[in-house]
Amino acid sequence: MSRGQIRRSSGPGQRGPQNYGDDTGCTILHIDMDAFFALVELRSRPELHGKPVIVGGGSRGVVLSATYEARALGVHSAMPMSRARRLAPQAVVIAPDHRQYSEVSRNVMALFNSITPLVEPLSLDEAFLDISGTIRRLGSPITITELIRSRVVDEQGITCSVGIATTKFVAKIASARAKPDGVLVVPADQVLAFLHPLPVAVLWGVGERTEEQLTRLGLYTVGDIANTPITTLQRALGQATGHHLHTLAWGIDPRAVTPHEPEKSISSEETFSEDIDDPELIYAKLLHLANEVGTRVRAAGYVSRTIAIKVRFADFTTVSRSRTLTSPTDVTQEVYETARALYDSLGLERVRVRLVGVRAEGLRAADGAAQQLVLGAPDHGRREAEVAVDALRARFGADAVLPGRLVDRADPVENPAQ
Repeated sequence: MSRGQIRRSSGPGQRGPQNYGDDTGCTILHIDMDAFFALVELRSRPELHGKPVIVGGGSRGVVLSATYEARALGVHSAMPMSRARRLAPQAVVIAPDHRQYSEVSRNVMALFNSITPLVEPLSLDEAFLDISGTIRRLGSPITITELIRSRVVDEQGITCSVGIATTKFVAKIASARAKPDGVLVVPADQVLAFLHPLPVAVLWGVGERTEEQLTRLGLYTVGDIANTPITTLQRALGQATGHHLHTLAWGIDPRAVTPHEPEKSISSEETFSEDIDDPELIYAKLLHLANEVGTRVRAAGYVSRTIAIKVRFADFTTVSRSRTLTSPTDVTQEVYETARALYDSLGLERVRVRLVGVRAEGLRAADGAAQQLVLGAPDHGRREAEVAVDALRARFGADAVLPGRLVDRADPVENPAQ
């Protein structure tokens, strides 16, 4: 599907600004996929282009992604599904397919790495690129940007927005203001003119509490912060925070693009449609989540040294527990057994549970990880079987092969929350 076909099928008004200012010296790109999960789903559902679509599910889960038609109705990521359904009752709701998103993400990151080795992924759907060493080979920053955008559309069937600037901080703000499917260049000599009218919330490190503090000081825009003495900011916010915000407000961000930043963790969690206290149902859900996490860890080429769980109770109290393994693993059964042991260690008896999650931490490349040898262990065991299952699922679908205890189980659960 061509870029033009995607734009036409997306309906009017679904294209961001195409601002091609002076790109001299603007060697930092921030590239962000547009409504990533939703647009990946729409590749196989072209009839839904131009309609409000939500990726998520159930009544107590959260919105993972939404098309811009759904966003126009007030829906946004992390919103409770119950509220999203009230705001957009006509929206089509699609259950998430994390394996598909991971595959598209790997393809997109491989594309970026074919342009420059200086790629710093921030998440599945966004990354910084330093193209300073690529300009001589491929052309100006704008030329390189359009090459990337065209390839993303042609190869992956989705669109992206790009901010082009002299620093990471400004490039990230620019890409957000270019959405959807847009480009925004912030010329080197116009950085302050671009930044200073913006609200203080665009600055990294300004959350709700810091914004409230700034508002009490009468500081509403980035320009207000820039023109406030740094000592005043430090007295109000602390020395480090005051200095940080004042520096950003003047467009100063010396951080370099750090390539090949590994994922810090891989996790999956689910919310029950009804609070439950049946340990067998909880064990089954932990197995389901461990299966999801193990598959994603293997697909990413990692092993995990630490397994963690999250449990949220009916009163919304949340606890986490983790255990560091003697040997790193990517085996689903080992992830599950550790997660179950962690849950049992909580000593819960008839305590109603709202949500459970499983997380693999301490990730490292599988190729370089030492594996502990166990006396009497078979030459081929669980891991080989799970790799074979991964291949079957990739070919025939995620539900082609499941652990026996998960087949036809009517668990009261929502769709994955992440």
